[in-house]
Amino acid sequence: MAIEQGTRQEQPYTGGILKLRLPFVHYRIEYQDFIQGAILSCVPLGITAAMTKFLGIPIEVAVLMVVLNNFLYLLHTSFGDPSVSGWITAGIPLYISFLTGFEAGPERIKALIALQVLVGLIFLVLGATGISKYVIKHFPISMRAGILLGAGFASLMRVFKPTQPFMGKMPIAFSIASILSFFVLFSSRAVSFRNKYGWFAWVASFGIAPGFVVGYLVGLMTGEIKPPSGVFDHFIIAMPFSDMFSSFSAIGLGFPSASTWAAAVSLAIVAYVLAFGDILVLEAMIDDASQARPDENIIFSVPRNHIITSIRNLFQGFCIPFISLCGPQWTGGQALVVNRYKHASRDEEPSYWGGATSLFWGMSIAMVFHPLVQIVLPAKMIGFGLTLLIQGYLCIYLAFAMCHTNVQRGIAGVMGAVLVTANYVKLWGSPLWSGPTLALIIGAILFFALEYNPEKIKEEPIGNIDKEIEKELKEFDSEDND
Repeated sequence: MAIEQGTRQEQPYTGGILKLRLPFVHYRIEYQDFIQGAILSCVPLGITAAMTKFLGIPIEVAVLMVVLNNFLYLLHTSFGDPSVSGWITAGIPLYISFLTGFEAGPERIKALIALQVLVGLIFLVLGATGISKYVIKHFPISMRAGILLGAGFASLMRVFKPTQPFMGKMPIAFSIASILSFFVLFSSRAVSFRNKYGWFAWVASFGIAPGFVVGYLVGLMTGEIKPPSGVFDHFIIAMPFSDMFSSFSAIGLGFPSASTWAAAVSLAIVAYVLAFGDILVLEAMIDDASQARPDENIIFSVPRNHIITSIRNLFQGFCIPFISLCGPQWTGGQALVVNRYKHASRDEEPSYWGGATSLFWGMSIAMVFHPLVQIVLPAKMIGFGLTLLIQGYLCIYLAFAMCHTNVQRGIAGVMGAVLVTANYVKLWGSPLWSGPTLALIIGAILFFALEYNPEKIKEEPIGNIDKEIEKELKEFDSEDND
């Protein structure tokens, strides 16, 4: 089933609020996104180091948890949410600090259970009541842009920081992979090449895959990347379900104590604040994709995203407690999917849902097969670094595109800087005072002091968020012209 030529309709689905879409029924598998996902399958396995070190989880159990977590990402695009979902990554150092305050062993696992379940409940309450939709709807453009800038700066700073392995340990391989990937994805010359040469259009449809492969081969030749080993030691990964449920879940360990639940409350709120920024980034990217492809109506519902994210956190909290928690969006993966969709015609990619879902089908299935993961594992930092670069690039240009006045640009710039540099956790002894929290506080102060005008709000008609934003931008534009 597919939308009709020349119309802007929503892709067919089955069901009600949770819009079920099945492969080969409501969308086709996009093999290019499937391959990109398979290449990136080694990246999520990086969290296993923290799981084994801080939680004492055996590596076989940790790998199984990562695989199951990856399959659960499919809940979003399979049930009507366009999010390419992921972790609440920014808070991982805070989660680890919190967990190490408990005795190693069952008590530490129970602390993670309490934290993740509470995060799930926050998402559930805010999504089911519609509070989240109201907050997102009335969130100022300048502060949206500030969060986007902060997310973009954070990604790029991580790539170019000398202590990081991207440029520090494989400068030749990573530079070549980055240049090729950026040329294919963003160059205006590449756009003309797509239209002129069929072979280039086919290569470019694979996104970061060509750059990754070339960078991998160069890294092997220069010695910056070690050849894969142990490729054929196993075919399918170990699946110790019994050990996982009996030793590392609420099923086997029981529920946390009241004091543990209480201790996790403040950090659960901080985790949601961190995730809130991802939701704003997601909304901006989906809007960008919709403007580029007028043939399909991609509907993003904040409550639906919240409810599915809550289901993942609640289920994993009780059954598969996951140290990075479950977030509403993975910006790097979202950027890959949106970018390919924007530059594809309706014949090349009939629906957004095919690409967004195929990425995780490829990633999740590849992680089950030991040889596939072992082959791409040596170059996992190239794949991870490319997603960070693309994430930074898209977030920054979307932030600039949002702002239509110098006041908005100024607020966004200050917020972005605070988000990536401010961290008073050690100074004030509370996880609440992280960069994202302070960025929201300072952004709100600047908005109300410099930009907010209640008289204009009273004059605005009630309408959907797109009309409100469009009206607001026109008013600001007219003020600039005056």
